[in-house]
Amino acid sequence: MLNKQSLSVAIVSVLCCAAVQVDGAKPAKGGGGGNHIQRGIQLAQEKHFDAAADEFGKAIQQNPKDPRGYANRGTAYRQGARTAIAAGDSEGASTRYQSALADFAKYIELAPKDASGYVEHGQTLSELKQYDGALADLNKALELKPDDLNAVKFRGFAEIGLNQWDKAVADFSAVIQKKPDDLQSYDRRALAYRSMKNYDAAIADYTFLITKNPNDMEATTKRGYTYSLAQQYENAIADYQAVLKVNPQDNDTFQRMQYAQSMVAARNASPSPTPPIASPTPEEKRLIDKVSPLYIGIGVAALLIIAVMVRLLTRGKAEPSSHRIR
Repeated sequence: MLNKQSLSVAIVSVLCCAAVQVDGAKPAKGGGGGNHIQRGIQLAQEKHFDAAADEFGKAIQQNPKDPRGYANRGTAYRQGARTAIAAGDSEGASTRYQSALADFAKYIELAPKDASGYVEHGQTLSELKQYDGALADLNKALELKPDDLNAVKFRGFAEIGLNQWDKAVADFSAVIQKKPDDLQSYDRRALAYRSMKNYDAAIADYTFLITKNPNDMEATTKRGYTYSLAQQYENAIADYQAVLKVNPQDNDTFQRMQYAQSMVAARNASPSPTPPIASPTPEEKRLIDKVSPLYIGIGVAALLIIAVMVRLLTRGKAEPSSHRIR
């Protein structure tokens, strides 16, 4: 079954795709560091995130009061942290995440009325699985800017982390209403629905993803798993077979398919006949049932006759008369 580790990876991967990119940053107005910002954006686009962070740091030195310099560097640090995670460098990822948090905190300090700072800080906390803090940041962002769809989406991620499934469904549904083609929100809403055991709604979301991209084997696997939870094992098997056709070495999916097949076999197996408990027929009555009161009387009389005869036969001869004087 889908384990917690794969779920965590899925959440992080979604956050990576949805993140505000460094190339969306703008140079400061009326301040220095413009060349360093442009160079940092170029390096970030080339995925040289540490070098990009250095360039943004130089821009900050030239204009330390511009919050956008911290936003740019914080984003570069966060991207570098994700790259470190992919490389198995957990220590390097932790260091970069902490640097990102510090930069986004500075961003909030310099621009406390800017919702974006809270969104970036909250998103980073969510990636660190610090969901309570992330939720507080994202709620603050939505107080400042209620129509910020990024804040709504990232709050949904935090709510999933806190197992607040119904709230997550509401947030992802709000995003989908405004952005009907936001595939990430369908995927996360499906997870929330499935966790609420609303399997039909989850299957509908996964089916939408597959309709949009028939080669989405991840969505197909998740739909198969949801079918299995709903005890629709034949549908689950069909999805698992589609995945294994593309990747025959997927052992997890193979095991899930075996489980579904075993459940179908157990359900379709003919139950073994249970021998009926025999009820006694009139011909099979017990001996005590055959003894009537008449038979009992005859038996008692016979016993009395036998007893008298035995007594007579066993009395012996009469004793001699007594010689005593009368």
